[in-house]
Amino acid sequence: MHIILLHNRDHELLQDDPGREAREDVVRVAAALAEALTKGDTLAEPLAIEGDRLDFVDTLRRRQPDLVINLCESLAADSRGEMAVPCLLDALGLTYTGSSALSLGLALHKPKAKELLSARGVSTPGFRVVERLEDALAVDLPWPLIVKPAREDASMGISGDSVVHERAALVRACERVLREFHQPALVEQFIAGREIYVPLLGNQPRRALPLTEIHFGRTFEDRPNIVSYSAKWEAGSDEYRDTPAGPCQVDAALEARCVQVALEAFAALDCQDYGRVDLRVSPEGVPYVIDINPNCDLHPGAGFARAAAAAGMDYAALATRLVEVATERAHGHPSHRRKGPGASRRADSKDRNLLAAGG
Repeated sequence: MHIILLHNRDHELLQDDPGREAREDVVRVAAALAEALTKGDTLAEPLAIEGDRLDFVDTLRRRQPDLVINLCESLAADSRGEMAVPCLLDALGLTYTGSSALSLGLALHKPKAKELLSARGVSTPGFRVVERLEDALAVDLPWPLIVKPAREDASMGISGDSVVHERAALVRACERVLREFHQPALVEQFIAGREIYVPLLGNQPRRALPLTEIHFGRTFEDRPNIVSYSAKWEAGSDEYRDTPAGPCQVDAALEARCVQVALEAFAALDCQDYGRVDLRVSPEGVPYVIDINPNCDLHPGAGFARAAAAAGMDYAALATRLVEVATERAHGHPSHRRKGPGASRRADSKDRNLLAAGG
């Protein structure tokens, strides 16, 4: 079996890139998965999308791999380009892991994702979108609030100053997002409570791996308990040290609620194969969806791999299962099978809840 691990390598493209560490990490993920999968008659090799060049399309057309593991999180250092990669893979008629262009685009466009979740009755914090600084003056949500870029992931743009308690701080936080990220600011109600992650794997059936919780340490005694960009990516920072992810100790009823909300959120965006749903659980025990990560970090030291290990899957077994899940979805049903160059990958009709609901 020939597998290509397609990933972006664009972390040097921008001189002042607020997401540089996150963009660098995907290169390491590709190398780790290639090592885990290359054995016996299976060859797995990374293929980088260099900057804004699209010559990888010709390479894929020429090599015709059996499977593409899609690790791309941006194109030309622009996260909005993430959804272009599945479109190109569909056009080439190639089987690939992870969600479709539609699902990736919805997940990245946080306001649209939240509109869809709200329409489906999935609990998510109330929100407003600030496109111009004067819009911040009209925000009418209860305090406190959290401000984040509307179209980024991996905690980009989130710091301790993102949680605000009054109008002047809200305006400052929105101004920073507008200036540094050149996109609207998403303003959400801040849910004070536990931060719990639900990793999901598979399609039919889809199962939750053991839940993970962020444990906030001493650094956060006098500041908001949030996973900032520093906490996620800057290994030498106090925030990184004091936000370890560990087993989630919850009773059976709360665990069931968290898993159900995560499954509903994943289905609402028509995600598939694998991903992670991030929740904030209020003191009253209500899980609120704060993010959906259909293309979550697959590094062996990241949360998804640790959750798989807690379920009895080492990294090599997880990598193999990701291949199996995508292959089963793409080839396990006659309607999934490739019909030659240019044939699109199609998800099973039972998974097309989004279209059936008119979304």
